[in-house]
Amino acid sequence: MGATVASHDRRVVLLVILTAVVLLATCPGALAIDVHEVQYASQADIKIFEVKYESQADLCVYVENYASTAGDNEELWHYVDYAGQADTKIYKVKYQSRADLAVFLVKYRSRAGWKRASSFQGKLRRSPR
Repeated sequence: MGATVASHDRRVVLLVILTAVVLLATCPGALAIDVHEVQYASQADIKIFEVKYESQADLCVYVENYASTAGDNEELWHYVDYAGQADTKIYKVKYQSRADLAVFLVKYRSRAGWKRASSFQGKLRRSPR
């Protein structure tokens, strides 16, 4: 009887682990895209301008600190060291008139999101690797 209980416990643990993996893999809304800031505008997928106020932004962005949150949510960004690791390469311009997108960096994840319609909505997401 002891072997049957141990076998059952092992199955329960495996089921819990499998469920957690499936949930993490199928819930990209809680995850961030990998972003790399390039030195030249010609290297960028998109040119951004950081605005001073949330009301001026097309997109409010929350910057994630850890790579483990990497996914495909456009308003959650994780900066990476190399362009080859990035889903999107950005270039920060000095003047808003030269930007493709006005971005405001928020302090809280719940404040992140699109504020205005943009032709870039859906284009910042993770590309298949």
